Amino acid sequence: MEGKLSPGHKLSPTKKSVSFGQTVYSVSEETNKGTTVGNLAKDLNLDIKDLAIRGFQIVSGPNKRYFDVNIGTGILQTKERIDRDEICGRSTKCTLELEAIANSPLAMYRFDVNILDINDNPPIFPATTEYLNISELALPGERFTLPRANDADVGSNSVKSYKLQTNEHFSLDVQNGEENVSPELVLQKSLDREKQSSMPLILTAFDGGKPPRSGTLKIIVDVEDINDNIPVFTKQLYKARVSENAPKGTSVITVHATDLDEGLNGDIIYSFVNRDHSKTIDAFAIAAETGAITVKGDIDHETDRAIEIRVQAKDKSLKPRAGYCKVLVEILDINDNVPELSLTSLLSTVNEDAKVGTMVGLITVKDEDTGPNGAVNLKILGSVPFKIENTYKNKYSLLLNGPLDRENVLQYDVTVTATDEGTPPLSSSTVITLNVADVNDNAPRFPDPIINMYVKENSQIGSVIYKASAVDLDVDDNAKISYALLEGMTRSFPVTSAININADSGEIYALQSFNYEEIKTFQFQIVAKDSGAPSLSSNATVNVFILDENDNSPSILPPYSEHGSVNSENIPYSAEAGYFVGKIRAVDADSGYNALLSYHISEPKGNNLFRIGTSNGEIRTKRRMSDNDLKTHPLVILASDHGEPSLSATVSIDVVVVDSSSDIQTQFKHVPRKDDTFSDMNLYLLIAIASVSVIFLLSLVSLIAVKCHRTDNSFSDYNPPMITTHPDGTWSYSKSTQQYDVCFSSDTLKSDVVVFPTPFPPADAELISINGGDTYNRTQTLPNTEKVRVKTCSCVYGLTLMVVP
Repeated sequence: MEGKLSPGHKLSPTKKSVSFGQTVYSVSEETNKGTTVGNLAKDLNLDIKDLAIRGFQIVSGPNKRYFDVNIGTGILQTKERIDRDEICGRSTKCTLELEAIANSPLAMYRFDVNILDINDNPPIFPATTEYLNISELALPGERFTLPRANDADVGSNSVKSYKLQTNEHFSLDVQNGEENVSPELVLQKSLDREKQSSMPLILTAFDGGKPPRSGTLKIIVDVEDINDNIPVFTKQLYKARVSENAPKGTSVITVHATDLDEGLNGDIIYSFVNRDHSKTIDAFAIAAETGAITVKGDIDHETDRAIEIRVQAKDKSLKPRAGYCKVLVEILDINDNVPELSLTSLLSTVNEDAKVGTMVGLITVKDEDTGPNGAVNLKILGSVPFKIENTYKNKYSLLLNGPLDRENVLQYDVTVTATDEGTPPLSSSTVITLNVADVNDNAPRFPDPIINMYVKENSQIGSVIYKASAVDLDVDDNAKISYALLEGMTRSFPVTSAININADSGEIYALQSFNYEEIKTFQFQIVAKDSGAPSLSSNATVNVFILDENDNSPSILPPYSEHGSVNSENIPYSAEAGYFVGKIRAVDADSGYNALLSYHISEPKGNNLFRIGTSNGEIRTKRRMSDNDLKTHPLVILASDHGEPSLSATVSIDVVVVDSSSDIQTQFKHVPRKDDTFSDMNLYLLIAIASVSVIFLLSLVSLIAVKCHRTDNSFSDYNPPMITTHPDGTWSYSKSTQQYDVCFSSDTLKSDVVVFPTPFPPADAELISINGGDTYNRTQTLPNTEKVRVKTCSCVYGLTLMVVP
């Protein structure tokens, strides 16, 4: 690979090397944009196809501006012109540290790029002209320090040699130092001011580039008379040590020079020579009379580890002469820098299902001190599921070291402390906030898997009858719950035709008005499902109980309910108190208190001749007749239920008083007779009686057979029905506490069937009513487990009627 240089320069190849596991590239400065530096994908063993997918890129930093990675090829290229002199100054080594990062999994790669110097700067002297005053008494061999040329380049491209214009009096001596070469003018032949008072010379500085570049300095030598001795230092090189941050006035070293002249020509004044205009020596001061060097300003080991000072000893002659020496001051390090922590890359959130060992952040530690003062140790304070591992030099990785659960801990504040090994040690800390990202690991949950809800019958269509509510411990979409009904049938209708649920709010709506007399309870399931990927769900079973409303008025049973009939009853004048006049029978399709009926005489209110049984509806006389009583007594009977509000039905009966019992006729004498000799009512009645009789006989035979043949093991759980006789000659058939009374009138012409529900039927009870025309109508369905006891009343046919569920 070759790096491109600016026009006019020879191309120099880039280099790649590996040092302690680190990839190092080299590229020359001033190369054109797009110059290939190296193949990162190949050197880092990365698949080129995965670079774009994993988001491979150079981590942001001060050096990112100079380089870029071609995702398609994995080639590292220059992004803009690189000026080594601007970046690294006079440093002999210019290395840019870079980091690249890839995701899925998160990985970090580090590599260095050495910026190679090219000879793009010529040597430059501090001034264009240098004036030297040299006495004519100067002896051959006397030396005169000349300004050094500065070259922004380093290494072989820096200043390597000087050349003096050819003349007969002076030669050039170049002294090679540790970092610089210093030119000195050497007198070869004594000067004669009378022959030549001024002498111009040209000094040329050359660097080591190929081809070399140069810079010139014009030297004007003024020849002076007298003062022919120069001050001479006891040493040409002094060495001293001082700690950084030493207080002002701290003594560093004292230099000493002597001058063989006498008087002013032998009196010496010391001073610093700063021909390079360096600011580093501003931190020191020298006593002009004694040569004692002390601390004047701030000195910092991290800025300069050693400072070179050139000291001049000059006499006080009108034409002074000077001698020079060097003082090398070593700055000793103290532990005055606190370790600095910086996050070069950090995941703001970590999934709660992340695996142990997952990298969540990259930490860079920097301590400007050296040695033990700059050796830093990192640790995490407190108990958190994270740990720190050193990856390279001052680079550390923050890794997951335990399981996470967002539902228990939403956020971790990880305190990382960096402590150096100085005496006393210095430390700093930073708090890294890591949020735990939710994953869908919690299914929605209902407060109870079985929900009981109660709905009044005749409720308004579209009304909200219940609001389902499930809780999901997750957040955002993972906790966004939608509700739905599970498809299914409940007895005679599909659930979705009766109810619907709002998928967002969980509100359950009634799509129809429920009738307690048709259905008392049904069951369905709802499902709560979150929006996670994959989604989780849970079910709940909903039991719906229909509450009875008092929406059915009592119905008067025949014969008083026949349309167009004249309701009348005859009683003899001689009737005693308590004489039976008639019986009002009514049924109510509701249940419970809504079907519990009571009977009252509504009109005339002041009548004291008749009374009615509140519960049985029997009309009887309260006393004997008197001559003052009317012959016809119109009564209005009110049958009321106990609902809220109460509903009622009325029937009018005319009670006629006759002189003797022989004149009493049946109440149907006023009823219009049908032409048919055999009415529908009689047909239904006969069919019912025959059916019930057959069922009764079969039941009786089965009961006897069971009692005779059953064993304790096979029928241990069987509860046989009970048939009970009563003093009035009736039988009862019982399978539960629910009871219906079915009776026939003792009057042949008034024969009918009356069914009386118990005052407090269970929720699933069955009511049997008789519609007009003496037909049976089942208004509610009894469950199979419900047991019914039916009382039968004797009738004129001499049969016993049993109703078996």
